[in-house]
Amino acid sequence: MLTSTYLLRQRRFLPLFATQLLNAFNDNLYKNAMVLFVVYGVYSSEKAEAQFSAVASGLFILPFFLLSALAGQMADMRDKAMIIRRVKAAEIGIMTVGAAGLALAWLGVFTQAVAIPLMLAALFAMGIHSTFFGPIKYAILPQHLNREEVLAGTGLVEAGTYIAILAGTVLAGFIPVEVAAALVIVTALIGFFTSQQVPPAPPLSAENHADFETLANLKHIVCRRVGLGRMVCAPFSFFFWTVGSSVKLVRKSMHHREVFLAILAISFFWTIGAVLFIQFPPLAKNVLMASKEVASLFLVIFSIGVAIGSVAINALLKGDVSARYAPASVIAMGVFVAAFYFVCRQWQMSVTSDELMGVGAFLSHSLAPLVLLTLLLIAISGGMFVVPLYAFLTTKCEPAEAARTVAANNIVNSGAMVAGSLIAGALTALHIPLVEQLLLSAAMCLVSAWLGAKLHRAEKLSLAAA
Repeated sequence: MLTSTYLLRQRRFLPLFATQLLNAFNDNLYKNAMVLFVVYGVYSSEKAEAQFSAVASGLFILPFFLLSALAGQMADMRDKAMIIRRVKAAEIGIMTVGAAGLALAWLGVFTQAVAIPLMLAALFAMGIHSTFFGPIKYAILPQHLNREEVLAGTGLVEAGTYIAILAGTVLAGFIPVEVAAALVIVTALIGFFTSQQVPPAPPLSAENHADFETLANLKHIVCRRVGLGRMVCAPFSFFFWTVGSSVKLVRKSMHHREVFLAILAISFFWTIGAVLFIQFPPLAKNVLMASKEVASLFLVIFSIGVAIGSVAINALLKGDVSARYAPASVIAMGVFVAAFYFVCRQWQMSVTSDELMGVGAFLSHSLAPLVLLTLLLIAISGGMFVVPLYAFLTTKCEPAEAARTVAANNIVNSGAMVAGSLIAGALTALHIPLVEQLLLSAAMCLVSAWLGAKLHRAEKLSLAAA
């Protein structure tokens, strides 16, 4: 098997793999349990449901935009394994808050005033948690793996992530919300244990405190000139430092054409992904007239597909980090999204009842195999597109700057996903039907294909010049 699964038996890879797998599982168990409960148990309006889904997605993504520069610098300046352990310790407290919100919502106690704000606060905090963990799970691979193993390791991480998303999504749709509340805390505890086994990954270059000194100087200047107390001016100086560091980090990545084009292609891909993921729960309920278990099944199929695509592209490329299949993969994805749109339109015309269908009733529908097949093909082609691009980020830059390169990617990705969330929210506010919004996602795949083609051309020029 060309995915180098022997890495799963190595201590230099297995603890990291298990930790990130548990992280993805817990993120999706909590997020989907929350969104599905609110969509199906609290709101009864398509507009309110879509807007809540967009707000939840935006809150989770926002920390990536605000804090990725800090996360990337810390990851390159400190032992990555130590940061992983501290981040996983914080997850225990975050999930305790989220579990309290889920429990209050289940009990029907202060649902709007307390439970939903608690759940959203925990979701935002998990976004912060993932912001600091994200750069490390890719940047640590070149330190623990041989160069020819990096693509295989990246593929395994991606496949494992989506298997974990699959498991978390299945459970979120099928277990009671009170059980989900307990399980997210247990998973956080297990993740903390596995993080203790990750081998050390010390910084590869001398520490650089320049940006942190800039922050301190900026705060001093603002406090002195404006006459504000430190507690008042600190948020303003942190905001300016964050924006400045983010701009500098992204601008630095622009100097390496292959890396920057990979970042743009990944980011546009996740703009499409954000729109699709926001649409899934309300689309399942209001277009396909399906229960929350069916909405969960959609996300399951999507996760299986990305995992298959992650493994398949490594087999096709035989360990070579290349974008040669990127344009064809994302064009295929756009075709399958368009096919999904036409199947959903046919489904709408065939529905005669306002009653939500369970999994059995849904699967017995004559169009159900086409719905699931198109979703699976969307995900497989998407996985084949994005996995090699992540490998570009850690193999085409200086090893000492791998985490900062991934952080630059996260900044642009998060901005793109926030844009996707805003687009989805705006389309809903303009009363554009959910099913019609799918056509926008299909059209956006053409832009991703163009970016993938530019990356492949840059790759060939780089190889020719070498």
